[in-house]
Amino acid sequence: MIKFNNTAVMNFENAMRGARNPLNSWARSDSSYDENGNFVFGLNDLDLAKRLCQAGNDHRKFIRQIFISVDITAPIYWWKEYDTYKVGTVANSTSTMHKIHSKPFELADFSTDHMTDEALDTMKVMVESLEEIRLKYMETKDKALWYSLIQLLPESYHQMRTCTMSYENAIAMYNARHNHKLEEWHTFCDWVCELPYFMELFPFIKDGKQAE
Repeated sequence: MIKFNNTAVMNFENAMRGARNPLNSWARSDSSYDENGNFVFGLNDLDLAKRLCQAGNDHRKFIRQIFISVDITAPIYWWKEYDTYKVGTVANSTSTMHKIHSKPFELADFSTDHMTDEALDTMKVMVESLEEIRLKYMETKDKALWYSLIQLLPESYHQMRTCTMSYENAIAMYNARHNHKLEEWHTFCDWVCELPYFMELFPFIKDGKQAE
């Protein structure tokens, strides 16, 4: 299970101004904003942006200045893979260490969507055990019980992080993960493809080609 909330994409205008710096072609810029304040590519700017993206990494530097902010809720096992992408990304997470005991454990706190029936039964027992330990900790404040929660916590436990990245990070993740065995990565790649103008800038990923 993975969820995306509060997605915001920023800085198209400044990124495109920079894209025109090498040839001093600012006068050809024709983008604008709609009545809701959303950036709208003009034909000239979109044509330039698409040509730069298709020319490869060295030419599409402007997409490193198109920024994404999003709240992602995902299991710890997915976050361990996401943490590979440290360059150019930032994330502030909800605190497991400080808040693990602050609410009752529920099955909905964990990703169980691909479990067998037997595994799900085991998970239900685990959640009940965690809740029993949590309640004892709340009564006694025994640090050994707190450690027990931390060390028993399954990797399927959900954590929410507010993440920032660029379109360059997003296309790199897409290229690396769109065929991954984890369904969460497929959902992530679907979300990436729905970002403003992403498919216009990288139309060739529809054919399974990588955006080098």
